[in-house]
Amino acid sequence: MGKSRTKRFKRPQFSPTGDCQAEMAAAENGTEREEDDGPAAELLEKLQHPSAEVRECACAGLARLVQQQPALRGLARRDAVRLLGPLLLDPSLAVRETAAGALRNLSACGGFEVCDDMVAKDIMTPLVALLKECSAGLDSNEMPPQEKKDQNRNSIENIANEAVNVLWNICECSSRAVSIFNKEGCLEIVLKYLSRFPTNVGLAISVAYCLQTVTEDNIELLKSFNAPALHVLESAMLSPGSSMEYMLLKTLVAGTVWNLKDIIPSKSQAEIINAILKILSEVLEMDAGEMVIQMKAAETQRLKTAAETEEVAASANGGGLTEDAEMEEVPHTRKVRRKTFISDLLPPTDKELREAIAVLTAQQTALEIIVNMCYSEGPSDDEWEELSSSDESDAFMEHCFSEGGGQLLSPLCLSHEIHSALTNCLIPKKIFEKTAFPNSIAVDICSKNPTWKPLIRKMNTIQCRALVCLQSLLSLLDVEPLGGAPALQALAQHLSQLLFSQPDFAKHVDFLEAVSSALRALLQTMASKNISQCMTPDQLVTLCRAGIHSSNVGVRVNVVSILGITGSVLAKEDGTLETLKTIGCFLLDVITQDPSLVVVGEALDALFDVFADGKEAERASVQIKLLSALKEFQPVFKMKIRKEGRSKYSPDQLCVLDNVKMNLRRFVAYQETVEKRLTT
Repeated sequence: MGKSRTKRFKRPQFSPTGDCQAEMAAAENGTEREEDDGPAAELLEKLQHPSAEVRECACAGLARLVQQQPALRGLARRDAVRLLGPLLLDPSLAVRETAAGALRNLSACGGFEVCDDMVAKDIMTPLVALLKECSAGLDSNEMPPQEKKDQNRNSIENIANEAVNVLWNICECSSRAVSIFNKEGCLEIVLKYLSRFPTNVGLAISVAYCLQTVTEDNIELLKSFNAPALHVLESAMLSPGSSMEYMLLKTLVAGTVWNLKDIIPSKSQAEIINAILKILSEVLEMDAGEMVIQMKAAETQRLKTAAETEEVAASANGGGLTEDAEMEEVPHTRKVRRKTFISDLLPPTDKELREAIAVLTAQQTALEIIVNMCYSEGPSDDEWEELSSSDESDAFMEHCFSEGGGQLLSPLCLSHEIHSALTNCLIPKKIFEKTAFPNSIAVDICSKNPTWKPLIRKMNTIQCRALVCLQSLLSLLDVEPLGGAPALQALAQHLSQLLFSQPDFAKHVDFLEAVSSALRALLQTMASKNISQCMTPDQLVTLCRAGIHSSNVGVRVNVVSILGITGSVLAKEDGTLETLKTIGCFLLDVITQDPSLVVVGEALDALFDVFADGKEAERASVQIKLLSALKEFQPVFKMKIRKEGRSKYSPDQLCVLDNVKMNLRRFVAYQETVEKRLTT
């Protein structure tokens, strides 16, 4: 049904340090009965205890408890948000930090419904007040002794980090929260936190995530970005730091700057676009697999050295700690509880794992930004919902800038500035490299360590994002910037190898959708330039049989489109009768059996393309009785559009389906003349 459009990526709702562990925790605690509200009730009651230490422990307990899905409902019933909210302004800094941590986990695990409920219960009032107090605390002119001053400053920054993450999660899910962000002047506060990146990159990264969320589709906020605000972003984006966490920070800030493109003077746009793509190019240049291997080796060596040092110290002390000494260690290690925060799972000592996660997240973010740069004017919220309904972090967005965003680029058209920057930074080549399967050694290393195992999913996600990015570039760039005809043929071989080297590729829905989308765009480009295609009929049949049974509508749409593109090329060649008959029968099965009218419409379009011209196509259409099948289907198609149309599909989709219905009538008339000519 026309050209496929790549959806823009929305900021995913997960922490900089890892994915939400709610589902994992729920699975681990699956034996608990849903109605067991005992722990929640007890912890909520302790939130109002006179002792600050008891309140702190209760908040820490709730931070763990909200990771269990059944507990979320119980906490909602017991009004946990109204009880936790005031503790954001508790006299004790430790209570503030743990209360913010509990709310952070609640907002991350609860999703849209919980975040909306949090806003409805006025969590933004104490949250904004806390952010302002932290900002004032960092600017305080009080001069306590240096040690105490540093201690207080670290506590305030930790609280600010938790609070910013709560703000980010809520703004991701609630437009009301974004509106409050605008009205309460939160931009100035978080930019002040961002400016602390030289001394606290973790806090700066949290702010950068939040800014990338709130600057998207927020015309009102864009007006608040004055010269000093832009200078803070520029300083962070061009910071000299070389660690992986700094690379992640610069990538996130680059994404925020891209969101601000509408307020950047036209004379500066080329310079800004080059600066953004230079950062993204540097990020994609890194070999993430090798980085993971190196970081894991460094962690192993560090832990080995620490164990040897501890053993030497224990021997020097006469064989170990006494019972009293062991008891004295307990208060010192209390902060380990923070590892239970799903958004802060890693203690500061796990620097190698943090670095590995940072490089993977930076590369994923870079690929998402490039896709968003390719499409600044997208379809409506629902128009393409059917075409791509699966993503592991639910991170796709269906709408883009609609006001004032057209001066740079429009769908399927790149501005000269972006086109030049993409090619000068060798972005197509680097994206192609990221479409390969993750480094097998890195995957093997991560699979053997529980804390590193989540990185496997991140590596797979990068591959999928690269394939989506590749699809965008194939749709937008000419053949020459992509390397010419030989490069496209090599790419076709590469994509085929990706598909068919995995016997169970149909089970990996996200991968299958991404690779089939890229293959579809590539075959379309090759067909339009008369470049010979490389998929064998057997490969084509294997892909289609696996893909057409996918639960993902996007995969099914891609499969029938690939058939249409390939079939239209084969129809002009000799000796392709049997393959064309196979394609025709396959597409007829789709239009009569697929439950989605979007897929049916695409399959009809494919039939029109395959059997519109060519002697072999005409012979094949008669032999598979295409005309009689379409005549029989015509009234069924009309009835389905009339019955299901308004309830299941958007106005734009209905418009496309009506166009397909009209083309079907014309195609039937054309097939009548073909059949009459051939049979007489």
